[in-house]
Amino acid sequence: MRENAVLEMRNICKSFPGVKALQNVDFTLCEGEVHALMGENGAGKSTLIKVLTGVYTKDSGQVYIKGSDKAVNIKSPQDAQKSGISTVYQEITLCPNLTVAENIYIGREKGMLLNWKKRNAEAEKVLSSLGINVKPTQQLASCSIAVQQMVAIARAVDMECKVLILDEPTSSLDESEVAKLFTLMRQLKARGVGIIFVTHFLDQVYEICDKITVLRDGTLVGEYEISELPRVQLVSKMLGKELDDMSDIKGDSTASIDMESAPVFEGEGLVSDQGIKPFDFHIRKGEVNGFTGLLGSGRSECVRTIFGADRILGGKVKMNGKSVKITKPIDAMKNGIAYLSEDRKRDGIVGDLSVRENIILALQVKKGFFKPFTKAQANKFAEEYIKLLDIKTASANTPIKSLSGGNQQKVLIARWLLTHPEYLILDEPTRGIDVGTKIDIQKLVLKLASEGMSVTFISSETDEMLRTCSRLVVMRDGKVVGELSGEDLTQNKIMSTIAGGEE
Repeated sequence: MRENAVLEMRNICKSFPGVKALQNVDFTLCEGEVHALMGENGAGKSTLIKVLTGVYTKDSGQVYIKGSDKAVNIKSPQDAQKSGISTVYQEITLCPNLTVAENIYIGREKGMLLNWKKRNAEAEKVLSSLGINVKPTQQLASCSIAVQQMVAIARAVDMECKVLILDEPTSSLDESEVAKLFTLMRQLKARGVGIIFVTHFLDQVYEICDKITVLRDGTLVGEYEISELPRVQLVSKMLGKELDDMSDIKGDSTASIDMESAPVFEGEGLVSDQGIKPFDFHIRKGEVNGFTGLLGSGRSECVRTIFGADRILGGKVKMNGKSVKITKPIDAMKNGIAYLSEDRKRDGIVGDLSVRENIILALQVKKGFFKPFTKAQANKFAEEYIKLLDIKTASANTPIKSLSGGNQQKVLIARWLLTHPEYLILDEPTRGIDVGTKIDIQKLVLKLASEGMSVTFISSETDEMLRTCSRLVVMRDGKVVGELSGEDLTQNKIMSTIAGGEE
Protein backbone atom coordinates (compact mmCIF):
# COMPACT_ATOMS: atom_id res chain seq x y z
CA MET A 1 0.00 0.00 0.00
CA ARG A 2 1.02 3.62 -0.52
CA GLU A 3 2.54 5.10 2.62
CA ASN A 4 -0.48 7.28 3.53
CA ALA A 5 -3.18 5.16 1.86
CA VAL A 6 -6.16 4.13 3.97
CA LEU A 7 -7.73 2.03 1.17
CA GLU A 8 -6.43 0.34 -1.97
CA MET A 9 -8.53 -1.62 -4.45
CA ARG A 10 -6.55 -3.51 -7.09
CA ASN A 11 -7.72 -5.18 -10.34
CA ILE A 12 -11.36 -5.31 -9.22
CA CYS A 13 -13.56 -7.28 -11.64
CA LYS A 14 -17.32 -7.82 -11.43
CA SER A 15 -19.65 -9.22 -14.09
CA PHE A 16 -23.37 -9.71 -14.35
CA PRO A 17 -25.10 -11.82 -17.01
CA GLY A 18 -24.07 -10.25 -20.30
CA VAL A 19 -22.38 -7.23 -18.68
CA LYS A 20 -18.79 -6.61 -17.52
CA ALA A 21 -19.56 -4.02 -14.85
CA LEU A 22 -15.95 -3.63 -13.65
CA GLN A 23 -12.80 -4.64 -15.53
CA ASN A 24 -9.51 -4.52 -13.58
CA VAL A 25 -10.37 -1.28 -11.79
CA ASP A 26 -7.87 0.29 -9.35
CA PHE A 27 -8.80 2.85 -6.70
CA THR A 28 -6.67 4.38 -3.94
CA LEU A 29 -7.87 6.61 -1.09
CA CYS A 30 -5.44 8.40 1.21
CA GLU A 31 -5.84 9.62 4.79
CA GLY A 32 -7.43 13.05 5.10
CA GLU A 33 -8.42 13.13 1.44
CA VAL A 34 -11.71 13.86 -0.31
CA HIS A 35 -11.65 11.76 -3.47
CA ALA A 36 -14.35 12.16 -6.14
CA LEU A 37 -15.52 9.04 -7.98
CA MET A 38 -16.82 10.26 -11.34
CA GLY A 39 -18.37 8.74 -14.44
CA GLU A 40 -21.59 8.58 -16.41
CA ASN A 41 -24.52 6.47 -15.24
CA GLY A 42 -23.48 2.91 -15.94
CA ALA A 43 -19.75 3.70 -15.71
CA GLY A 44 -19.33 1.35 -12.72
CA LYS A 45 -19.29 3.78 -9.78
CA SER A 46 -22.17 2.15 -7.90
CA THR A 47 -20.82 -1.34 -8.58
CA LEU A 48 -17.38 -0.40 -7.21
CA ILE A 49 -18.98 1.08 -4.07
CA LYS A 50 -21.16 -2.02 -3.62
CA VAL A 51 -18.11 -4.30 -3.93
CA LEU A 52 -16.28 -2.19 -1.34
CA THR A 53 -19.25 -2.26 1.07
CA GLY A 54 -19.96 -5.99 0.69
CA VAL A 55 -23.29 -5.63 -1.14
CA TYR A 56 -21.72 -7.39 -4.15
CA THR A 57 -19.01 -10.05 -4.06
CA LYS A 58 -16.19 -9.23 -6.47
CA ASP A 59 -15.21 -11.81 -9.11
CA SER A 60 -11.51 -11.08 -8.65
CA GLY A 61 -9.11 -8.47 -7.32
CA GLN A 62 -7.83 -7.38 -3.90
CA VAL A 63 -8.93 -4.84 -1.29
CA TYR A 64 -6.41 -3.54 1.26
CA ILE A 65 -7.31 -1.50 4.33
CA LYS A 66 -4.78 0.37 6.46
CA GLY A 67 -3.87 -1.69 9.49
CA SER A 68 -4.36 -5.09 7.83
CA ASP A 69 -1.30 -7.09 6.78
CA LYS A 70 -3.07 -8.76 3.87
CA ALA A 71 -6.03 -8.25 1.54
CA VAL A 72 -9.39 -8.19 3.31
CA ASN A 73 -12.38 -10.21 2.15
CA ILE A 74 -15.54 -8.11 2.48
CA LYS A 75 -18.57 -10.39 2.10
CA SER A 76 -21.26 -8.23 3.73
CA PRO A 77 -21.98 -4.66 4.88
CA GLN A 78 -21.19 -5.86 8.41
CA ASP A 79 -17.71 -6.92 7.24
CA ALA A 80 -17.24 -3.48 5.69
CA GLN A 81 -18.28 -1.80 8.93
CA LYS A 82 -15.84 -3.92 10.93
CA SER A 83 -13.10 -2.89 8.49
CA GLY A 84 -13.86 0.78 9.15
CA ILE A 85 -15.89 1.49 6.00
CA SER A 86 -19.14 3.46 6.39
CA THR A 87 -21.58 4.73 3.77
CA VAL A 88 -24.07 7.60 3.84
CA TYR A 89 -26.54 7.25 0.98
CA GLN A 90 -28.56 9.85 -0.91
CA GLU A 91 -31.71 8.33 0.59
CA ILE A 92 -31.35 8.29 4.38
CA THR A 93 -31.28 4.75 5.78
CA LEU A 94 -31.76 5.71 9.43
CA CYS A 95 -34.97 5.30 11.46
CA PRO A 96 -37.06 8.50 11.38
CA ASN A 97 -39.25 7.42 14.32
CA LEU A 98 -36.23 7.18 16.66
CA THR A 99 -34.28 10.00 18.32
CA VAL A 100 -30.97 11.31 17.02
CA ALA A 101 -29.06 9.50 19.80
CA GLU A 102 -30.94 6.24 19.21
CA ASN A 103 -29.99 6.41 15.53
CA ILE A 104 -26.33 6.95 16.40
CA TYR A 105 -26.14 3.97 18.77
CA ILE A 106 -28.89 1.57 17.71
CA GLY A 107 -27.67 -1.93 16.92
CA ARG A 108 -24.39 -1.40 18.74
CA GLU A 109 -25.50 -2.27 22.27
CA LYS A 110 -25.50 -5.66 23.94
CA GLY A 111 -28.00 -6.61 26.58
CA MET A 112 -31.57 -5.51 27.24
CA LEU A 113 -31.10 -2.52 29.57
CA LEU A 114 -29.56 0.55 27.96
CA ASN A 115 -28.39 3.61 29.85
CA TRP A 116 -29.92 6.22 27.54
CA LYS A 117 -29.02 9.12 29.81
CA LYS A 118 -25.38 8.20 29.34
CA ARG A 119 -25.88 7.56 25.61
CA ASN A 120 -27.62 10.93 25.13
CA ALA A 121 -24.67 12.67 26.80
CA GLU A 122 -22.20 10.77 24.60
CA ALA A 123 -24.24 11.58 21.48
CA GLU A 124 -24.27 15.27 22.44
CA LYS A 125 -20.48 15.18 22.73
CA VAL A 126 -20.10 13.55 19.29
CA LEU A 127 -22.54 15.98 17.65
CA SER A 128 -20.90 18.98 19.31
CA SER A 129 -17.41 17.89 18.24
CA LEU A 130 -18.64 17.82 14.63
CA GLY A 131 -20.46 21.14 14.85
CA ILE A 132 -23.88 19.52 14.34
CA ASN A 133 -26.43 21.73 16.08
CA VAL A 134 -29.20 19.27 17.00
CA LYS A 135 -30.39 17.84 20.31
CA PRO A 136 -29.74 14.09 20.80
CA THR A 137 -33.28 13.62 22.15
CA GLN A 138 -34.91 15.17 19.06
CA GLN A 139 -36.86 12.78 16.82
CA LEU A 140 -34.95 12.30 13.57
CA ALA A 141 -38.09 12.81 11.45
CA SER A 142 -38.31 16.40 12.69
CA CYS A 143 -34.82 17.18 11.34
CA SER A 144 -34.09 18.46 7.83
CA ILE A 145 -32.61 16.08 5.25
CA ALA A 146 -29.26 17.83 5.67
CA VAL A 147 -29.25 17.28 9.44
CA GLN A 148 -30.32 13.64 8.99
CA GLN A 149 -27.33 13.11 6.69
CA MET A 150 -25.03 14.73 9.24
CA VAL A 151 -26.43 12.41 11.95
CA ALA A 152 -25.63 9.45 9.66
CA ILE A 153 -22.08 10.83 9.30
CA ALA A 154 -21.83 11.29 13.09
CA ARG A 155 -22.82 7.63 13.54
CA ALA A 156 -20.08 6.60 11.10
CA VAL A 157 -17.46 8.79 12.81
CA ASP A 158 -18.36 7.44 16.26
CA MET A 159 -17.84 3.94 14.90
CA GLU A 160 -14.29 5.06 14.07
CA CYS A 161 -14.60 4.73 10.32
CA LYS A 162 -11.42 5.03 8.27
CA VAL A 163 -13.28 5.33 4.99
CA LEU A 164 -16.48 7.38 4.64
CA ILE A 165 -18.46 7.00 1.40
CA LEU A 166 -20.86 9.85 0.60
CA ASP A 167 -23.15 8.74 -2.23
CA GLU A 168 -24.92 11.74 -3.84
CA PRO A 169 -25.26 13.44 -0.43
CA THR A 170 -26.10 16.90 -1.79
CA SER A 171 -28.82 16.13 -4.35
CA SER A 172 -31.64 17.18 -1.98
CA LEU A 173 -29.84 20.04 -0.21
CA ASP A 174 -29.93 23.78 -0.78
CA GLU A 175 -26.77 25.90 -0.97
CA SER A 176 -26.58 26.72 2.76
CA GLU A 177 -27.03 23.04 3.68
CA VAL A 178 -24.32 22.02 1.21
CA ALA A 179 -21.99 24.57 2.83
CA LYS A 180 -22.63 23.02 6.26
CA LEU A 181 -21.98 19.53 4.92
CA PHE A 182 -18.71 20.69 3.34
CA THR A 183 -17.64 22.24 6.67
CA LEU A 184 -18.22 18.86 8.31
CA MET A 185 -16.30 17.07 5.54
CA ARG A 186 -13.32 19.39 6.07
CA GLN A 187 -13.37 18.61 9.80
CA LEU A 188 -13.29 14.89 9.03
CA LYS A 189 -10.40 15.45 6.59
CA ALA A 190 -8.46 17.13 9.39
CA ARG A 191 -9.04 14.02 11.54
CA GLY A 192 -7.50 11.83 8.83
CA VAL A 193 -10.73 10.24 7.55
CA GLY A 194 -10.61 9.33 3.86
CA ILE A 195 -13.80 10.39 2.05
CA ILE A 196 -15.11 8.98 -1.23
CA PHE A 197 -17.47 11.57 -2.74
CA VAL A 198 -19.89 10.40 -5.43
CA THR A 199 -21.76 13.27 -7.11
CA HIS A 200 -22.92 14.67 -10.45
CA PHE A 201 -22.31 18.30 -9.43
CA LEU A 202 -19.04 19.42 -11.04
CA ASP A 203 -18.94 22.70 -9.08
CA GLN A 204 -18.98 20.77 -5.81
CA VAL A 205 -16.22 18.42 -6.96
CA TYR A 206 -13.92 21.36 -7.63
CA GLU A 207 -14.84 23.05 -4.36
CA ILE A 208 -14.29 20.18 -1.92
CA CYS A 209 -12.21 17.41 -3.53
CA ASP A 210 -8.47 16.75 -3.67
CA LYS A 211 -8.44 14.03 -6.33
CA ILE A 212 -10.72 12.57 -8.98
CA THR A 213 -10.93 9.00 -10.25
CA VAL A 214 -12.82 8.63 -13.53
CA LEU A 215 -14.54 5.42 -14.63
CA ARG A 216 -16.05 4.76 -18.06
CA ASP A 217 -17.85 1.61 -19.21
CA GLY A 218 -16.56 -0.35 -16.22
CA THR A 219 -12.91 0.53 -16.79
CA LEU A 220 -10.51 2.95 -15.11
CA VAL A 221 -9.80 6.07 -17.17
CA GLY A 222 -7.41 7.49 -14.60
CA GLU A 223 -6.72 9.17 -11.25
CA TYR A 224 -6.06 12.92 -11.28
CA GLU A 225 -5.12 15.72 -8.92
CA ILE A 226 -7.98 18.23 -8.93
CA SER A 227 -5.63 21.09 -9.88
CA GLU A 228 -4.41 19.20 -12.95
CA LEU A 229 -7.80 18.37 -14.49
CA PRO A 230 -9.84 21.31 -15.90
CA ARG A 231 -13.59 20.77 -16.02
CA VAL A 232 -13.79 20.46 -19.79
CA GLN A 233 -11.16 17.71 -19.68
CA LEU A 234 -13.03 15.92 -16.88
CA VAL A 235 -16.24 15.90 -18.93
CA SER A 236 -14.28 14.75 -21.99
CA LYS A 237 -12.74 11.84 -20.04
CA MET A 238 -16.14 10.83 -18.65
CA LEU A 239 -17.70 10.83 -22.13
CA GLY A 240 -14.70 9.35 -23.93
CA LYS A 241 -14.70 12.05 -26.61
CA GLU A 242 -13.68 15.66 -27.02
CA LEU A 243 -16.48 17.97 -25.96
CA ASP A 244 -17.39 21.10 -27.83
CA ASP A 245 -17.67 24.22 -25.71
CA MET A 246 -20.87 23.50 -23.77
CA SER A 247 -21.91 27.15 -24.02
CA ASP A 248 -22.31 26.68 -27.79
CA ILE A 249 -25.09 24.14 -27.30
CA LYS A 250 -27.84 26.74 -27.63
CA GLY A 251 -26.92 28.43 -30.88
CA ASP A 252 -29.61 30.78 -32.17
CA SER A 253 -32.44 29.29 -30.13
CA THR A 254 -34.72 32.32 -30.57
CA ALA A 255 -34.92 31.80 -34.33
CA SER A 256 -37.86 29.37 -34.15
CA ILE A 257 -40.02 31.33 -31.65
CA ASP A 258 -43.31 32.41 -33.20
CA MET A 259 -43.75 36.03 -32.06
CA GLU A 260 -46.73 36.76 -34.34
CA SER A 261 -49.49 34.41 -33.17
CA ALA A 262 -51.08 34.17 -29.72
CA PRO A 263 -49.04 32.41 -26.98
CA VAL A 264 -49.46 28.62 -26.88
CA PHE A 265 -50.20 28.94 -23.14
CA GLU A 266 -51.22 32.08 -21.30
CA GLY A 267 -52.09 32.23 -17.60
CA GLU A 268 -53.35 35.24 -15.66
CA GLY A 269 -53.52 35.42 -11.86
CA LEU A 270 -52.74 31.71 -11.46
CA VAL A 271 -52.68 30.45 -7.88
CA SER A 272 -52.86 27.07 -6.14
CA ASP A 273 -53.09 25.89 -2.55
CA GLN A 274 -49.27 25.62 -2.26
CA GLY A 275 -48.56 29.16 -1.11
CA ILE A 276 -47.36 30.90 -4.25
CA LYS A 277 -48.59 34.42 -4.93
CA PRO A 278 -50.87 34.87 -8.00
CA PHE A 279 -48.68 35.00 -11.12
CA ASP A 280 -49.00 35.68 -14.84
CA PHE A 281 -47.17 33.51 -17.34
CA HIS A 282 -47.04 32.87 -21.08
CA ILE A 283 -45.01 30.82 -23.53
CA ARG A 284 -44.89 31.04 -27.31
CA LYS A 285 -44.59 28.37 -29.99
CA GLY A 286 -40.96 27.19 -30.27
CA GLU A 287 -39.84 28.94 -27.07
CA VAL A 288 -37.78 27.43 -24.25
CA ASN A 289 -38.28 29.37 -21.03
CA GLY A 290 -37.84 28.52 -17.38
CA PHE A 291 -38.48 29.35 -13.75
CA THR A 292 -35.40 30.02 -11.64
CA GLY A 293 -34.80 30.86 -7.98
CA LEU A 294 -33.43 29.32 -4.83
CA LEU A 295 -34.68 25.98 -3.51
CA GLY A 296 -38.16 26.56 -2.08
CA SER A 297 -38.75 29.74 -4.10
CA GLY A 298 -41.86 28.30 -5.76
CA ARG A 299 -40.48 27.15 -9.13
CA SER A 300 -42.04 23.70 -9.02
CA GLU A 301 -45.28 24.99 -7.49
CA CYS A 302 -45.72 27.34 -10.47
CA VAL A 303 -45.49 24.59 -13.08
CA ARG A 304 -47.64 22.26 -10.99
CA THR A 305 -50.27 25.03 -11.04
CA ILE A 306 -50.00 25.30 -14.83
CA PHE A 307 -50.50 21.52 -15.15
CA GLY A 308 -53.28 21.33 -12.54
CA ALA A 309 -51.24 18.95 -10.37
CA ASP A 310 -51.99 21.03 -7.25
CA ARG A 311 -55.44 22.28 -6.26
CA ILE A 312 -56.16 25.41 -8.30
CA LEU A 313 -57.61 28.34 -6.32
CA GLY A 314 -57.87 30.92 -9.09
CA GLY A 315 -56.74 32.32 -12.41
CA LYS A 316 -57.60 32.29 -16.10
CA VAL A 317 -55.96 30.18 -18.81
CA LYS A 318 -55.85 30.50 -22.60
CA MET A 319 -54.42 28.03 -25.11
CA ASN A 320 -53.63 29.62 -28.49
CA GLY A 321 -55.84 32.57 -27.61
CA LYS A 322 -58.89 30.54 -26.55
CA SER A 323 -60.08 30.28 -22.93
CA VAL A 324 -59.81 26.78 -21.45
CA LYS A 325 -60.37 25.33 -18.00
CA ILE A 326 -57.53 23.40 -16.37
CA THR A 327 -58.19 22.21 -12.81
CA LYS A 328 -56.57 18.76 -12.93
CA PRO A 329 -53.81 16.99 -14.91
CA ILE A 330 -56.16 15.22 -17.35
CA ASP A 331 -57.51 18.66 -18.39
CA ALA A 332 -53.96 19.80 -19.12
CA MET A 333 -53.13 16.60 -21.04
CA LYS A 334 -56.24 16.94 -23.20
CA ASN A 335 -55.16 20.50 -23.99
CA GLY A 336 -51.74 19.33 -25.19
CA ILE A 337 -49.68 19.96 -22.03
CA ALA A 338 -47.20 17.39 -20.68
CA TYR A 339 -45.39 17.56 -17.33
CA LEU A 340 -42.29 15.72 -16.12
CA SER A 341 -42.19 15.95 -12.31
CA GLU A 342 -38.96 16.73 -10.42
CA ASP A 343 -39.34 13.52 -8.36
CA ARG A 344 -39.06 10.65 -10.81
CA LYS A 345 -39.25 8.00 -8.08
CA ARG A 346 -42.41 9.30 -6.42
CA ASP A 347 -44.32 10.82 -9.35
CA GLY A 348 -42.67 9.24 -12.37
CA ILE A 349 -41.51 5.67 -12.81
CA VAL A 350 -43.60 2.64 -11.91
CA GLY A 351 -40.67 0.45 -10.89
CA ASP A 352 -42.17 -3.01 -11.39
CA LEU A 353 -43.58 -2.21 -14.83
CA SER A 354 -41.51 -2.69 -17.97
CA VAL A 355 -39.89 0.06 -20.02
CA ARG A 356 -42.64 -0.40 -22.63
CA GLU A 357 -45.46 -0.12 -20.07
CA ASN A 358 -43.90 3.01 -18.56
CA ILE A 359 -43.55 4.64 -22.00
CA ILE A 360 -47.19 4.15 -23.02
CA LEU A 361 -48.67 5.04 -19.62
CA ALA A 362 -49.50 8.74 -20.19
CA LEU A 363 -50.96 8.16 -23.66
CA GLN A 364 -53.05 5.30 -22.27
CA VAL A 365 -54.40 7.60 -19.52
CA LYS A 366 -55.20 10.23 -22.13
CA LYS A 367 -56.95 7.65 -24.33
CA GLY A 368 -58.72 5.92 -21.43
CA PHE A 369 -57.99 2.57 -19.81
CA PHE A 370 -61.11 1.05 -21.37
CA LYS A 371 -59.44 1.47 -24.78
CA PRO A 372 -56.16 -0.41 -24.29
CA PHE A 373 -53.44 -0.46 -26.94
CA THR A 374 -52.73 -3.74 -28.69
CA LYS A 375 -49.43 -5.41 -27.88
CA ALA A 376 -48.19 -4.59 -31.39
CA GLN A 377 -49.03 -0.90 -30.95
CA ALA A 378 -47.34 -0.77 -27.54
CA ASN A 379 -44.22 -2.48 -28.92
CA LYS A 380 -44.10 -0.09 -31.87
CA PHE A 381 -44.31 2.98 -29.59
CA ALA A 382 -41.67 1.62 -27.21
CA GLU A 383 -39.18 0.63 -29.91
CA GLU A 384 -39.58 4.00 -31.66
CA TYR A 385 -38.75 6.01 -28.54
CA ILE A 386 -36.06 3.65 -27.24
CA LYS A 387 -34.28 4.28 -30.54
CA LEU A 388 -35.10 8.02 -30.69
CA LEU A 389 -33.74 8.77 -27.20
CA ASP A 390 -31.02 6.09 -27.24
CA ILE A 391 -32.40 4.46 -24.08
CA LYS A 392 -29.94 1.82 -22.91
CA THR A 393 -32.04 -1.20 -21.96
CA ALA A 394 -31.76 -4.92 -22.72
CA SER A 395 -35.28 -4.83 -24.17
CA ALA A 396 -38.64 -3.08 -23.92
CA ASN A 397 -39.64 -5.84 -21.46
CA THR A 398 -36.95 -4.89 -18.92
CA PRO A 399 -38.37 -3.57 -15.62
CA ILE A 400 -37.63 0.16 -15.50
CA LYS A 401 -36.29 -0.12 -11.93
CA SER A 402 -33.26 -2.01 -13.27
CA LEU A 403 -32.20 0.89 -15.55
CA SER A 404 -29.72 3.60 -14.55
CA GLY A 405 -31.15 6.93 -13.37
CA GLY A 406 -30.37 8.66 -16.66
CA ASN A 407 -32.11 6.00 -18.70
CA GLN A 408 -35.13 6.03 -16.36
CA GLN A 409 -35.36 9.77 -17.01
CA LYS A 410 -35.23 9.20 -20.77
CA VAL A 411 -38.10 6.71 -20.46
CA LEU A 412 -40.18 9.34 -18.67
CA ILE A 413 -39.40 11.92 -21.35
CA ALA A 414 -40.41 9.31 -23.96
CA ARG A 415 -43.68 8.80 -22.06
CA TRP A 416 -44.61 12.46 -22.49
CA LEU A 417 -43.28 12.86 -26.04
CA LEU A 418 -45.52 9.97 -27.07
CA THR A 419 -48.53 12.14 -26.19
CA HIS A 420 -47.28 14.63 -28.84
CA PRO A 421 -47.69 17.66 -26.58
CA GLU A 422 -47.83 21.21 -27.82
CA TYR A 423 -46.33 22.40 -24.52
CA LEU A 424 -43.82 20.31 -22.52
CA ILE A 425 -42.87 21.12 -18.91
CA LEU A 426 -39.62 19.56 -17.62
CA ASP A 427 -38.95 20.05 -13.90
CA GLU A 428 -35.36 19.07 -12.97
CA PRO A 429 -35.05 16.60 -15.89
CA THR A 430 -31.26 16.30 -15.42
CA ARG A 431 -31.04 15.99 -11.62
CA GLY A 432 -28.89 13.09 -10.46
CA ILE A 433 -27.84 11.94 -13.94
CA ASP A 434 -24.48 11.95 -15.67
CA VAL A 435 -23.00 14.77 -17.73
CA GLY A 436 -23.40 12.96 -21.05
CA THR A 437 -27.12 12.33 -20.55
CA LYS A 438 -27.57 15.91 -19.31
CA ILE A 439 -26.17 17.23 -22.58
CA ASP A 440 -28.34 14.77 -24.56
CA ILE A 441 -31.46 16.10 -22.78
CA GLN A 442 -30.45 19.74 -23.28
CA LYS A 443 -29.90 19.13 -27.00
CA LEU A 444 -33.23 17.29 -27.21
CA VAL A 445 -35.04 20.26 -25.61
CA LEU A 446 -33.57 22.67 -28.15
CA LYS A 447 -34.35 20.27 -31.01
CA LEU A 448 -37.99 19.99 -29.91
CA ALA A 449 -38.23 23.79 -29.72
CA SER A 450 -36.76 24.13 -33.22
CA GLU A 451 -39.55 21.82 -34.41
CA GLY A 452 -42.17 24.12 -32.86
CA MET A 453 -42.76 22.64 -29.40
CA SER A 454 -42.96 25.04 -26.43
CA VAL A 455 -40.82 23.92 -23.47
CA THR A 456 -40.53 25.12 -19.87
CA PHE A 457 -37.24 23.88 -18.43
CA ILE A 458 -36.36 24.03 -14.71
CA SER A 459 -32.95 23.18 -13.28
CA SER A 460 -31.09 23.90 -10.03
CA GLU A 461 -27.96 24.40 -12.12
CA THR A 462 -28.03 27.98 -13.39
CA ASP A 463 -25.55 27.41 -16.22
CA GLU A 464 -27.83 24.69 -17.56
CA MET A 465 -30.77 27.12 -17.62
CA LEU A 466 -28.65 29.70 -19.41
CA ARG A 467 -27.63 27.15 -22.06
CA THR A 468 -31.21 26.15 -22.87
CA CYS A 469 -33.61 29.02 -22.08
CA SER A 470 -34.21 32.24 -24.00
CA ARG A 471 -36.31 33.72 -21.16
CA LEU A 472 -36.27 33.16 -17.39
CA VAL A 473 -38.95 33.94 -14.80
CA VAL A 474 -37.17 34.67 -11.50
CA MET A 475 -38.84 33.55 -8.23
CA ARG A 476 -38.31 34.37 -4.59
CA ASP A 477 -40.42 33.27 -1.61
CA GLY A 478 -43.33 32.11 -3.75
CA LYS A 479 -43.45 35.32 -5.79
CA VAL A 480 -42.33 36.25 -9.32
CA VAL A 481 -39.70 38.98 -8.80
CA GLY A 482 -38.41 39.46 -12.33
CA GLU A 483 -38.14 38.25 -15.91
CA LEU A 484 -34.87 38.08 -17.84
CA SER A 485 -34.07 37.66 -21.53
CA GLY A 486 -31.48 38.69 -24.12
CA GLU A 487 -28.35 40.28 -22.67
CA ASP A 488 -29.79 40.05 -19.14
CA LEU A 489 -29.49 36.26 -19.21
CA THR A 490 -26.38 36.05 -17.05
CA GLN A 491 -25.59 34.38 -13.75
CA ASN A 492 -24.90 37.74 -12.09
CA LYS A 493 -28.20 39.21 -13.24
CA ILE A 494 -30.15 36.17 -12.00
CA MET A 495 -28.46 36.36 -8.59
CA SER A 496 -29.00 40.11 -8.24
CA THR A 497 -32.68 39.73 -9.24
CA ILE A 498 -33.20 36.98 -6.66
CA ALA A 499 -31.45 39.05 -4.00
CA GLY A 500 -32.90 42.44 -4.93
CA GLY A 501 -36.41 41.43 -5.93
CA GLU A 502 -36.54 43.62 -9.01
CA GLU A 503 -40.03 43.92 -10.34
